[in-house]
Amino acid sequence: MLLAIDVGNTNTVFAVYRDEKVLAEWRMSTDARRTADEYAAQLFQLFNHAGFSVKDITGAVASFVVPAAVFAVRKLCKDYFGVDPVVVGDANVKTGVKVLLDQPSEAGSDLIVNNVAAWARHKKPMIIIDFGTATTFQVIGGEGELLGGVIAPGINLSIEALHMAAAQLPTVEVADPGKVIGKGTVSAIQSGIFYGYVGLIEGIVSRIKKEYGQELLVIATGGLAPLFDKATPVIELVENDLVIHGLQLIYRMNR
Repeated sequence: MLLAIDVGNTNTVFAVYRDEKVLAEWRMSTDARRTADEYAAQLFQLFNHAGFSVKDITGAVASFVVPAAVFAVRKLCKDYFGVDPVVVGDANVKTGVKVLLDQPSEAGSDLIVNNVAAWARHKKPMIIIDFGTATTFQVIGGEGELLGGVIAPGINLSIEALHMAAAQLPTVEVADPGKVIGKGTVSAIQSGIFYGYVGLIEGIVSRIKKEYGQELLVIATGGLAPLFDKATPVIELVENDLVIHGLQLIYRMNR
């Protein structure tokens, strides 16, 4: 079985694959200070609950947007599972993605993995909107190349910043308030956040399509993708398994 690990800014996802099927998936908060032993202590409990054995793992693949976590995850794979992980971003790891950025080294592993998964499924030019710590718009060309994109502040980050900068304004749940005109502080903030991001999505996608000059499939991923999918026709598909799917594809390329 394959252990796929995605270390994001907010959450770390662990998934167990047999062939191309996900058998289990777990999330824990990302903490760059967490040691390999701490990862193992939590994972072993999850493995036991799912009926897996450590010996079942025959390979591992990982991607990181938190460089400080790399050492602990590598050590986890080697010391506790007895495997040397395929790490996206390592010089010897193949992904098949042509990066057409001014500085190709700036392409985060999350972009590369999303690119691999989405292109394998759709084989057409597209935009991937990823609702994470940042809200990113990734543009993929007609040959699967990474053309570039847009980075905007993430929704939860915006809510926290608003609360910190204005002491009397509360933190609120990200939700569709139903009406644009808020009748109280909470509904007014929810309206500004929710409909503000709907406008951001529609405006940026429209401008990307105009600049690209051809039709683009629009895919959304991330925890808030289903919420915004209901709010705008711009989003055509929601695929929340892109990173995990892309990781197992990259592992197969390098196995």
